[in-house]
Amino acid sequence: MAEERSQRRLAAIMAADVVGYSRLIEQNEASTLAALKERRRTILAPLVAHHHGRIVKVMGDGVLVEFGSAVNAVACAVELQHRMAEANDGLPEDRKVVLRIGINLGDVVVDGGDLYGDGVNVANRLQGIAGPGDICVAGSVYDQVKRKLDFGFDELGLQTVKNIAEPVLVYRVWSSSSTMQDYYGQAEKAALPLPGKPSIAVLPFTNMSNDTEQETFVDGLTEDLITDLSRTSGLFVIASNSVFAYKGRYVDVRRIARELGVRYLLEGSARRAAGRVRINAQLIDAIGGDHLWAERFDRSLEDIFAVQDEVTGKIVEALVGRLTTPPARSRPTNLEAYELCVRARALGLQTALVAREAIFLLERAIALDPEYAEAYRWLALNLWCGWEFWDEPMDPNRARAEAEAQRAVALDPNDAGNRWVLGTILGHERRWAESDAEFDATLRLDPNCADAWAMRSDLITLNGRPADAVEYVRKALRLNPHPPGWYYWMLGQAQYALRDYESAVQTLLRPETYRTTSRRLLAASLAQLGRMEEARQEAEMFMISNPNFTIRHWSASQPIRDEDVRQHFVDGYRMAGLPE
Repeated sequence: MAEERSQRRLAAIMAADVVGYSRLIEQNEASTLAALKERRRTILAPLVAHHHGRIVKVMGDGVLVEFGSAVNAVACAVELQHRMAEANDGLPEDRKVVLRIGINLGDVVVDGGDLYGDGVNVANRLQGIAGPGDICVAGSVYDQVKRKLDFGFDELGLQTVKNIAEPVLVYRVWSSSSTMQDYYGQAEKAALPLPGKPSIAVLPFTNMSNDTEQETFVDGLTEDLITDLSRTSGLFVIASNSVFAYKGRYVDVRRIARELGVRYLLEGSARRAAGRVRINAQLIDAIGGDHLWAERFDRSLEDIFAVQDEVTGKIVEALVGRLTTPPARSRPTNLEAYELCVRARALGLQTALVAREAIFLLERAIALDPEYAEAYRWLALNLWCGWEFWDEPMDPNRARAEAEAQRAVALDPNDAGNRWVLGTILGHERRWAESDAEFDATLRLDPNCADAWAMRSDLITLNGRPADAVEYVRKALRLNPHPPGWYYWMLGQAQYALRDYESAVQTLLRPETYRTTSRRLLAASLAQLGRMEEARQEAEMFMISNPNFTIRHWSASQPIRDEDVRQHFVDGYRMAGLPE
């Protein structure tokens, strides 16, 4: 009989809950419950009906809604956040009802009027990832709505969610009604001021080949052009992570320039076929609307690196004239090795499983080209992250990570990326003078290296200089306005060390940051604010993903130079209830 009543279907599921519900109830239970009831009646129910949805159930501070269309679900969620923001207007902070929303498109099990299954579970996890006033959607939802709704989307990358076997690709919805700007007290999408030097962003080149497998090759071309331009001290160059936030999106170039805070944009396309590559590139003045330079390159594939150098030289000459050429980076001698390295580079630093895949690709690249410095650098970084963050074996990965990083610098001391990776590893080995020297060399070679600015802030915080660390992350964020989540982890850590716990909580609640590693620091920050129930909840959730964590082991393993800083972190972790 149970099987006859149950059925499966594809549905778009919206899960929403109230941020800080326990705190609101504690402050004024009657007022909070009345406000929730009123908003469900006057805002939620009419919007769900208008967008052809069905309220499945209401659970205290949360609600689960089913839609037959992903478009309807996202449109409803955006309007819901807009209406909630209007209702909060003029209310004191302790009476504002702020939602976070997650939306997933997946298979659900229908039993009576209720819904079950992974489709529902993922929606709930996405809601947990979302920050205050935010909407986070799964990649399956994004694929359905990206060209049907006039909203922007920030890719937050693959996220590991509880009880779901595979990581979920997550996007955050941006719209004119986004309430996150109000919550954080800053207009994140407002135009950034232009730097004092010529500023440029290289937009992701378009793959014009019929073969979709060439996408990685074209992305690698974009990244290499950014790297080469970045080394020119006379330019201000936006990091690749931020420009790839616009990939596949049809956004006016003037808007992109405003959001990234640059005057010039490089657009281009590449077609690879039959051993040849054709590249079209044009340099645009986004303020004046002029095309400053455009050219087509039709070359043998073996000449790809010469083409990159030529494009870089023409852009530099067009913007700042002839400058002293920075020391050349070494180039791979084997094109297959280069493509393997580009594939590994594209994987990023996400999970232990992804790191193992990257390591496999990089070892193959090195076997083909034993003098390929960049491959050694990424190999070192993945090995280091494995034992430092993802419970991979320390032996032999720890010693090997340092050896591979040293090898990268020996092969190419003029590549800033090699230098900051070695500097990071040496710093965590407590070889601080050597680490400082490598970071100094990095920023001389490439003052636009956003990752180096952000990574160095970690070591500076642990050296007892959190105010300097905040400035370093701010520099990184200006160069990389759409950064990977670990930038905000570094910022939150520095804010905690400064005892600016409110700012730390706001930073660490951002969806880009809200991951397993950041929960520990978020728990400590909440505890320092006296928000003990939330602190203990975050600590418990952190321990689910990090069951072997102890304060003692953490304290012994960190490259902390200032004992007051060490004790301050230890105190916060103890207050939050993390195990000794």
